[in-house]
Amino acid sequence: MSASKLDAVYRSILLTKFFTKGWGKPENLRRLFEFRKVVSNRDECFKLIDRDYPVTITKEQNLSDCHVLEGYFLSPLEKYLPGIVPEIAQKAHFQVVLPVRWPQPACKPVCLHLAGTGDHFFWRRRNLMVKPLLKEAGIGGIILENPFYGLRKPTDQVRSSLHNVSDIFVMGGCLILESLVLFHWCERNGLGPLGVTGLSMGGHMASLAATNWPKPLVLVPCLSWSTASAVFLQGVMSQSINWDLLEDQYLSDGVYREKLSKMVTIVDEAFLAGKKFARTYSHDMGKDGKADGKSNTLVNSRPDKDLDVTYRESTIGINSNIVDLTKKHSSKRESAYTR
Repeated sequence: MSASKLDAVYRSILLTKFFTKGWGKPENLRRLFEFRKVVSNRDECFKLIDRDYPVTITKEQNLSDCHVLEGYFLSPLEKYLPGIVPEIAQKAHFQVVLPVRWPQPACKPVCLHLAGTGDHFFWRRRNLMVKPLLKEAGIGGIILENPFYGLRKPTDQVRSSLHNVSDIFVMGGCLILESLVLFHWCERNGLGPLGVTGLSMGGHMASLAATNWPKPLVLVPCLSWSTASAVFLQGVMSQSINWDLLEDQYLSDGVYREKLSKMVTIVDEAFLAGKKFARTYSHDMGKDGKADGKSNTLVNSRPDKDLDVTYRESTIGINSNIVDLTKKHSSKRESAYTR
């Protein structure tokens, strides 16, 4: 396939360079690829996130056209792979935009919006995606800040220029687990049905997140695909990478080269299952276009009130740590979205 002329023009003015420090620490890559075996198993990955995972709400605003909340929680990846997430990126920041009144009180649809490359902070997705959906369809939105972007960007990182190849795996691991945290938070607060979407890289991350949620979930990946290899090797990103540096690091150390080549060669049960599904999918469908067997009935149930895990942050003496779940809080400090 010939290169896109638009890609060629864009590359000629592209300033951001990626992976300027190389592959990253071999030990970090080893830990990430080992953890991938757990994440690629939906049942095992789902167990990693407690239903009552603590979330803190720091701000609430009632505007004329919407209700806005902001909050954070500790990225679960830091719990399972300590030290692999930069300190500034360990706190997952998010913004929620909900309608002033739900068109149908019994149905409160919410969509999680993940960021594409270079989409820092909340404003772009809020104005271009979330608010139009809210106005036209009454669908609320959650905007999650990517690791290495916006409020979670390391101080020595320039724009969206990830330092190491390993950083993009850290980003993916964070977003998969953080999405599960937010899906649980929505369920605790009676929000649903749920969806997840994203543009370009955000669409790919949305697809990864959706694979690990075992309940009905709408997935809309925009301008995305199952792999970014063509973009990095042939497309718009190909000339933004220092290939010479990556090659030199790869060839300079025989032990490093051997370990890395083994780690990036992935042919496991999940991969083989995907190939089988692609070959047999059409044969498993019933005449009505639905898979035979199990029913996918949407249930929007409210859990018991003992799951009080969303807290409003005090404006005095703010503590950066997640709130202790064993403490009882007065009604004055509880958010409207504490269930």
